[in-house]
Amino acid sequence: MNTRLKFTVYLITTMVGAQCLAVTKASAQTKKTAVHHTVTKTVTHKPSAADLAQGKALFTKSDCLTCHKMDVKLVGPAYYDVAKKYPATDANYEMLANKVIAGGSGVWGQVAMAPHPALAHADAKKIVEYILSLKPVKS
Repeated sequence: MNTRLKFTVYLITTMVGAQCLAVTKASAQTKKTAVHHTVTKTVTHKPSAADLAQGKALFTKSDCLTCHKMDVKLVGPAYYDVAKKYPATDANYEMLANKVIAGGSGVWGQVAMAPHPALAHADAKKIVEYILSLKPVKS
């Protein structure tokens, strides 16, 4: 074999070997990442009895019961259904408090929930904590 052909074969062999090595390393890295993936647990504070009492008091004074009832759908969903749909997590407390303040539609139907921009975020969150603590009374 002439020198030029030997060099070409050498180059091709080297390039193929390098590609194989790169694929093997990438595959090993992917496996390593998958094996060493860390799962973080969502930390949720549990509202105290005082927090729930404050939430209930705020809820009772609000206009919420104009469109919602505890156990039956009115204009909006029943509160027991809301509590069943959304686990009592910090993320859901935040998301739902923001939704109470901003209003919205689409999750429970097309009728929009009126916004409550004058409601303080802390108060909206206490109301949501109270609502998500509700459990239907078994008859």
